[in-house]
Amino acid sequence: MNPEYAALIRDIPDFPKKGIIFKDITPLLLNPDALRETANDLAAPFLGKGIDTVVGMESRGFIFGPLVALQLNAGFCPVRKPGKLPHNTEKISYDLEYGTDHLEIHIDAVKAGDKVLIVDDLIATGGTAEATVKLIERLGAEVVGLSFLVELSFLNGRARLADKQLHSSILYG
Repeated sequence: MNPEYAALIRDIPDFPKKGIIFKDITPLLLNPDALRETANDLAAPFLGKGIDTVVGMESRGFIFGPLVALQLNAGFCPVRKPGKLPHNTEKISYDLEYGTDHLEIHIDAVKAGDKVLIVDDLIATGGTAEATVKLIERLGAEVVGLSFLVELSFLNGRARLADKQLHSSILYG
């Protein structure tokens, strides 16, 4: 990715809580050239891999997922927090450092044998991504890979997904 575009991501100290440095992608989203290049970069490693569906995780995966889906001529499906999807859902619980969280997907969003790409803005510890992989695979689809704008490599989230192709546009170590 163009370093000029990567530099648009700004650090917000102590958000959402003290000690966290939040990676704010809003300035990148406001730049049409940067947004276009981001979508191209997230999709590029998966061109020609027969992706049927791009899955975006709540909530910034909803921004990048549809853009990547268009690049790959694939459909888009959201994975959401509980109670946000109107149709029958499959649900997964997963552990966080401070408790448990849950994700849901419509039961008919992906089908057995579908090839899926998971897209989100950031991978940190990898817990949400790992849960999403399990959710997709529970429905019988194949997770071909995962694509992230930002990877916080010092948190080693990639290790939880070692058996999957993982692409990150920007690494922070």
